[in-house]
Amino acid sequence: MTPTDVLVVEDEPRFQRLIRFVLEAGGYRVRQAASGGECLQAVAQQFPDLLILDLMLPDLDGFEVCRRVREVSAVPIIILTAKGAEEDKVKGLRLGADDYVVKPFSAQELLARVEAVLRRSPPSHAPQGQPSFVWGDLRIDFLSHTVTVRDKQLHLSPTEYRLLHELALHSGRVLTSDELLEKVWGPSYRGEHEVLRVAVWRLRQKLEEDPPNLQFIRTIPGVGYLLGSPS
Repeated sequence: MTPTDVLVVEDEPRFQRLIRFVLEAGGYRVRQAASGGECLQAVAQQFPDLLILDLMLPDLDGFEVCRRVREVSAVPIIILTAKGAEEDKVKGLRLGADDYVVKPFSAQELLARVEAVLRRSPPSHAPQGQPSFVWGDLRIDFLSHTVTVRDKQLHLSPTEYRLLHELALHSGRVLTSDELLEKVWGPSYRGEHEVLRVAVWRLRQKLEEDPPNLQFIRTIPGVGYLLGSPS
């Protein structure tokens, strides 16, 4: 089996060495970039399976790199940074990052986050007896992992697709926030409601023609989220 290819974008040599050691010990193949420009070039030419992105880079900041990557690629992104403020975390997630790890971090935490993000890649098979889901103008093809709204194909990140996939599988039923966090992100994410709120916000920006007037994903205050009409 070909090893998972991880691109690490980090300009500090000690963190470069640490991250490489941890990931290679976990069985991953590691490529490295020391600037935003190198990262964008590598994403375009090498097609990594995962991007670990520092925010403090010598040319472009990580937020801008994240934004530019999301314009051309759905590669999973983990932001790894010393900036632990809530507003920085939310900004990174809104720009399309799939997760956020704050320095200093343990080897176990980094590997667990990497494994959790990679698990969110679209399921390889359609649900039994359900090759697609249709609700109004929304169509999800579970075999090809494509999503169209009003006959326009959407470009979703693996996390966004996995979230929509779970809501579609349980359409008509309210899924609690912790249920979604556990199903999409993993058990260790229970209680990380801001992560879920930002992911739903990003998904709505792509799905909804008029986001203030929600057509697809409904919020059930104090409970969770619903796709479709209550059953």
